[in-house]
Amino acid sequence: MRTDHIIRTFVEYYEERGHRRITGSTLLPPPGDPVLFTTSGMHPLTPYLEGRPHPLGKRLVNVQRCLRTTDLDEVGDATHLTVFEMLGTWSLGDYGGPLSLDWGYGLLTEGLGIDPGLLHATAFAGDDRTGPDTASAELWQGLGVPVELTVEDNWWSNGPVGPCGPDSEIFFWSGDGPPRSTPIRDDRWVEVWNHVTMTHRRHGDGSLVPLPQRNVDTGLGLERLAALLQGKQSVFACDVFAPWRHLVPPLWSLEEPACRLISDHLRSVVVLLGDGVRPSNTGRGYVLRRLVRRVLTVLWREDASRTLGDLPEDLVHHTLDHFHQDARPADVLRHLLDEEHRFGRLLTRGRSVLARPRFRGPLAEEDFHYLHDTHGLPRDLVTSLREE
Repeated sequence: MRTDHIIRTFVEYYEERGHRRITGSTLLPPPGDPVLFTTSGMHPLTPYLEGRPHPLGKRLVNVQRCLRTTDLDEVGDATHLTVFEMLGTWSLGDYGGPLSLDWGYGLLTEGLGIDPGLLHATAFAGDDRTGPDTASAELWQGLGVPVELTVEDNWWSNGPVGPCGPDSEIFFWSGDGPPRSTPIRDDRWVEVWNHVTMTHRRHGDGSLVPLPQRNVDTGLGLERLAALLQGKQSVFACDVFAPWRHLVPPLWSLEEPACRLISDHLRSVVVLLGDGVRPSNTGRGYVLRRLVRRVLTVLWREDASRTLGDLPEDLVHHTLDHFHQDARPADVLRHLLDEEHRFGRLLTRGRSVLARPRFRGPLAEEDFHYLHDTHGLPRDLVTSLREE
């Protein structure tokens, strides 16, 4: 089942149940949001989760592209991506968590054809402030799905203050042979769908106050689900990455983890540029610049003659088209080459500066500040150069 089929099945399933599709936004969050990028489908909907009436009603569904930098060091494993797509549903003060879970189970088993025996769920066990999520646990038990109760892993919060509540997560068995153990004890159980019931608001002092409007917010990772449905062991093996698997290896001879990182980061950079982000030394532009430099560090580790100018325009076009972006592939490639040349000059200057006697021993904090403020050498780059 291709990703476009998954998206169509998902959206139509919820439209049949009274949900209205809303247009997914760019990676740039709405004005006033403190985060650099949209990290989940709920970010653009924050005002409506706070109680403002949504013009399309109380039941919503969408597909939202997201970017997360918290998992950068895990990119290259079987499940983590920097830019990914999130399938989401929302109940804004309408139906509750058990119905959301029941519909989710129906989509997975009937709509997408997943064997119910390959599913496992988790639910909130309760703590000294709120009771257990018995409604979700009983729903799963009634469907015949094994459920594991946890505390920390099944309480969702949107930061130190704001809406929060219990969540119930759905896991898919990815191992060989029949399912074993539980999601907490065996990482072959892959989380695919999180259903959050927003029941409380957390205040700055840590206290919880019940919300007048209870919402349900769900998020389902598209690439992760696609890999599982397509019988692949990695998100990088699903159909979304087929052009990258076909075109990147002939360009640069790389081990599998490095090839995955290169494909993920370049794909993410293309999407960032397509959404209007430009390289800079701060904020969103620095995230873009950091991704490009991570790519070049890997490429040049074995061969300094490698260049992003070899990246096929067709690959850039495919990514822009997939995310419905209007940027010109030639402009994207021009920005990549500009960053490559800038980074090359910075490396040359950095090696020259670090060769001075002053920087041959252990570096103090004031040295890092000096190297950054005077020579434009970030801490991570200085550390990397000293390891050469």
